[in-house]
Amino acid sequence: MGKNTTDQAVTRGLNPNGEMKPSGVEWIRDIPAHWKVRRLKHVAKILPSNVDKHIYPDEIQVRLCNYTDVYYNDYITVDTVLKKGSCKESEFTKFALRKGDVIITKDSETPDDIGVPTYVKGDLDRVVCGYHLTMIRPLACHGEFIFRFIQSDRTRRYFEVNSNGITRYGLGKSSIENLLLPIPSDSEQTQIANFLDRKTKQIDELIRIKERRIELMQEQRTALINQAVTKGLDLSVEMKPSGLEWIGEIPRHWEVINTKYLFRLVTEPAPKNNDYELLSIYTEIGVKPRKELEARGNRATTTDGYWLVKKGDFIVNKLLAWMGAIGLSNYEGVTSPAYDILRKSRPLNERFYEYLFRCGLYFTEFKKRSRGIMEVRLRLYFDQFGQIPLVFPPVDEQNEIVDFLDYKTGQIDELIAAEQQKIELLKEYRQSLISEAVTGKIDVRNEV
Repeated sequence: MGKNTTDQAVTRGLNPNGEMKPSGVEWIRDIPAHWKVRRLKHVAKILPSNVDKHIYPDEIQVRLCNYTDVYYNDYITVDTVLKKGSCKESEFTKFALRKGDVIITKDSETPDDIGVPTYVKGDLDRVVCGYHLTMIRPLACHGEFIFRFIQSDRTRRYFEVNSNGITRYGLGKSSIENLLLPIPSDSEQTQIANFLDRKTKQIDELIRIKERRIELMQEQRTALINQAVTKGLDLSVEMKPSGLEWIGEIPRHWEVINTKYLFRLVTEPAPKNNDYELLSIYTEIGVKPRKELEARGNRATTTDGYWLVKKGDFIVNKLLAWMGAIGLSNYEGVTSPAYDILRKSRPLNERFYEYLFRCGLYFTEFKKRSRGIMEVRLRLYFDQFGQIPLVFPPVDEQNEIVDFLDYKTGQIDELIAAEQQKIELLKEYRQSLISEAVTGKIDVRNEV
C-alpha cells in the first residue's frame, strides 16, 4: 500500500466522521476519536500459570495446554491440546480454559518469541493453561480483539523491549498488565475480529498453497539427485545389480568401492593463537562459517587444537551424520575436534559425493553403522564409515553429473526462493493488516 493510500485510511478510521486523535502512546500513534486507551489490567484479568507438566494421581486429571500448543496455533480447540497433565483443585478453578480466553507465551530463549498469543475459540472440557504461559481472561473487552491486538507488530515490539533475561527471556506480570491498548465499541471489536478472522484465513490458505508447492519442488529436487547419482544421465546404458539394497541397479561400467578407499581420515591440529575461519556443519545447509551464528552466543573462545580443514574436505558430525550432518567445505578453516575430517585419497569429484552423501540414500546405512546405547548418543566413527560401499562412476562422468545437477537444482532452488519470498511478503501483509485494523487505521465496517 502506497503512502497516500495509507494516509487516507488513517484519516478515515472506524468512526462515522473519520476523525482521529493522538492515542498518547507513541507506538500506537493516532486512533479513531471515539476510541479509548486502557491498560490491559483494567479490561482483563492476568493469570501467569505455574501448572507443571508432571502428572500426580491424587490431583485432577486434565489436558494441559502447553507452550507449543500456543506457539503454533492461532486458536486453541479440542484438536490442538493433546498432552495429559494434572493439577490441584485450586489450580483447576483458576486456570481451566474458557471460551474467550487469550493465552500468551511468557518466557523463551529469544525475546522475539515472548508474548506469542492464541485464542480459545470455544468451550473446552478439562483443559488447563500450563507452565511458561500467561492466561488473559477478558472482563471488559472482547477476547478475540485482545488476541489480535497482541498479535500486532506494535505489541510484539513492546513485549520484546519489556522482556528481561540473558540466556532466557521472561515477561513479568506487570509488563503484561500495563500494556496499553485502544478500545473501540463492542460492535467495532466484533467487526474487527470478524474481518481479521476472514482475511487471515485467506492469507493463511495462500501461504499453505505456496508451502505445498515448495514441498513438491523439494521432493522433485531429491528425486532428481537420487536418480542422477545412482543411475547416471544416460538411461539407455546397460545396468547391473549394485549389491546395495538402498541403491538398486547401477550402470554396468560403474564400480562399488568402500569409503575408506576413496577418502581418508585427517587429523591436523590447528596451531595455537590461530585466526582461521571457524566452520561447522548443519543438516540443512551443509558447511558454513560459524560466525554467522555468533549473535546467538555460539562463538568459540579459542580454536587451539581444532582440526584444520581444507577446501574440498568433508566435515562429518559423528553424532548427527545419520540425519544429514555431513558436508563439503568450500572454505579453508578449522572445526571442532568432535567432528571427523575426510579428504579424498584418489581422483574424484568431491561435489558428486556431496550430492550422494546429502541426498538421503545413505542416512539409514549411516544410522545402522553408528554406535551408542541410545539414539540421541549414536556416533558414526570412521572405522565403520570407511566400510560403507559407495558407487564410483568414471571421474569424467562424475563431472557431467555434477554439472547437470548444479544446473537443474539451481533452477529448482530459484523457484523455491521465489515462493519463499512470496510467503514472506504474505506474512508481512498479514501482520500489517492486523496492526492497522486493531488501531483503527483502516475502516473494516463495509468489508465483506
